[in-house]
Amino acid sequence: RLGLERADTAEKALNVIVDLLEKYGQGGNCMESNMAFTYHNSFLIADRKEAWVLETSGKYWAAEKVEGGVRNISNQFSITTKIDRGHPELKEYAKSKGWWDGKKEFDFAATYSYVNTARMTTSGGRYCEGYKLLNKHKGSITSEIMMEILRDKESGINMEGGFMTTGSMVSVLPQQPNLPCIHFFTGTPDPAR
Repeated sequence: RLGLERADTAEKALNVIVDLLEKYGQGGNCMESNMAFTYHNSFLIADRKEAWVLETSGKYWAAEKVEGGVRNISNQFSITTKIDRGHPELKEYAKSKGWWDGKKEFDFAATYSYVNTARMTTSGGRYCEGYKLLNKHKGSITSEIMMEILRDKESGINMEGGFMTTGSMVSVLPQQPNLPCIHFFTGTPDPAR
């Protein structure tokens, strides 16, 4: 929200978020219940001209500029070796913790999480299913198709049960500045409604 308030481009919003992250860190419970459950965050940040994926771990972060095609995020890190910007101590911190030896190519997702990055697009999780659905419609994605994807319960994208999807957003950002941007938000906790 502060990125939206304080920036007029995607990259400036990225700067706002990482500056605040480095200064204040992150934390807090992800649920309203008394159960202590936290995780770090991933963001899709876009304007009419460019898009970024930002993934965070404590005060450390990596950002990837989206150069084309389709891109998704989910409940796992997805930035691997294409890091266009990063926390200035990202690699040194990982090395000091023994997560990276400094010799092999640096892979953010593999280094800062327990995910086997080679399996991200082939396993049955939400990230993989979102990746498949987006690629199925690559080149012809409309707001209606995006809404259909975000409502999909079989893939796990629209979660129900112990952890529920609480909302979804679809934005249309035309590159022509004379056309309006359009934003659709769900009005109920379940995007299928």
